[in-house]
Amino acid sequence: MPEERTSPHPPTRDIQLSPRHRWRAYWIAVSVAALTILDLTKVNVALPSIEAALNAGPTELQLVVSGYILTFGLVLVPAGRLGDRRSRRVLFLVGLSLFLVTSLACALAPNTAVLLTARLLQGVAAGIQMPQVLGLVQQLFQGKERGRAFGLFGATIGIATAFGPTLGGLLIALGGQTDGWRLIFWINIPLVAIVIVLAAWLLPSTRTKSHRALDLDPIGVLLFGLTIVALMWPFLFTTGSPDDDPRRWWLLVASVVFAAAFVFWERRYADRGRMPLMPFAIFALGSYRNGVLISTAYFAAVPAMFLLGTLYLQGGLGLPPVFAGMVTIGFAVASACSAWIGGNLVTRLGRPLVVGGILGMVAAAGALALVAVVTPPEWTPWAMAAVMAVGGFAGGLVVSPNQTLTLADIPVSRGGVAGSIGQLGQRIGTAVGTAIALALFYATVYREQGDREQLAVFHDAYASGMIAVGVFLGLALIVGVADLAGRARHGSQTP
Repeated sequence: MPEERTSPHPPTRDIQLSPRHRWRAYWIAVSVAALTILDLTKVNVALPSIEAALNAGPTELQLVVSGYILTFGLVLVPAGRLGDRRSRRVLFLVGLSLFLVTSLACALAPNTAVLLTARLLQGVAAGIQMPQVLGLVQQLFQGKERGRAFGLFGATIGIATAFGPTLGGLLIALGGQTDGWRLIFWINIPLVAIVIVLAAWLLPSTRTKSHRALDLDPIGVLLFGLTIVALMWPFLFTTGSPDDDPRRWWLLVASVVFAAAFVFWERRYADRGRMPLMPFAIFALGSYRNGVLISTAYFAAVPAMFLLGTLYLQGGLGLPPVFAGMVTIGFAVASACSAWIGGNLVTRLGRPLVVGGILGMVAAAGALALVAVVTPPEWTPWAMAAVMAVGGFAGGLVVSPNQTLTLADIPVSRGGVAGSIGQLGQRIGTAVGTAIALALFYATVYREQGDREQLAVFHDAYASGMIAVGVFLGLALIVGVADLAGRARHGSQTP
């Protein structure tokens, strides 16, 4: 990578720490990631309460969730680049401080304008933090120990993703329908304050000091931001309602134009001996490229699967939010266990482990759609919970091992930006997958409502949305099998 040799910035140095100190730093970083993801999932169940308390309209409610995802995705790559070139510890503290302040603003929001502004800034804080987690793990651990670390990371993220709706529903039940949603943000404040103290005390310094100017590639950052906004915007504002404005899809054309301009600029910038925002050379690594594609398709499917289940259980079966959220607990527990197992096995089994996990998730998605239709309503939540637990074990074999395989060949000095690109793929996947699944779900509801009984309508809507889940899992499987074949030609499936 010629731009690395010409970079005036000091390389990321090895962190010489005792195993005890290294694992303490690791758990601080992973707790930051858990808080970030938890705030994404627990807010979903609060939307009806926010609507009632602040008289929020559909677009404002959509922005409470999608605005966080959008700004999260926008900041990931620049923040990852900054962490690679400067201090990850400083960026942790900056991101955490902003996360604390914005959580307080959300909890105290007197109206939707304040809430939306705070959520957008909260997404910025999340985007600053997350790349530093993956960069630090990449830097702290090597070999089998790295697989173990990513296994624990995947377990923690799996629990945060699946337990978020349950926690959100529980807090609403404790605080009441009017102000229970504020507890979802209040709980962040003591947790984040504790992590800030621990991060300032225990996170190691990851860079040598440098007085040289930091090459931020401002034009590249601008073009990248325009590309991501234009790409994600039409999906984030797809609700399936007949009122959706079809003109929003023209932004996809603009995203292609901005993407072409970004690639042209970045290549030209690198040819001049500068450090571009996006190191395109890492995409030449098949392990990295395929790993990012797998995680993007997987995260297009799984969050949509959770959301569809919550909508069906609440809208079709009339379950309260806290009980609808509890259906995913089995997924969280099982995925946490299997992520740990997968992290320990990935250095021996490699890509076949991930492909097996995806196959299990395909089977689980089909079983969920089946039991929702064929089981009696009083047994449906229990049946879905059982399938979720089996699917969770399969899912845990996907995320953590795939993360290890994706970053196995990436230099430590590129760990932050490489990890942030992968996270960006996940956020784009979540936006696209959720939009398509919700559009299919609500389009069915709007089409059939009034002609059939409510449960039958929601049966059909859930089955329609799960088609999108199955398609995205199928895409992840295709990429996984292609990567499997490519590795077989090179004689090794392991990192």
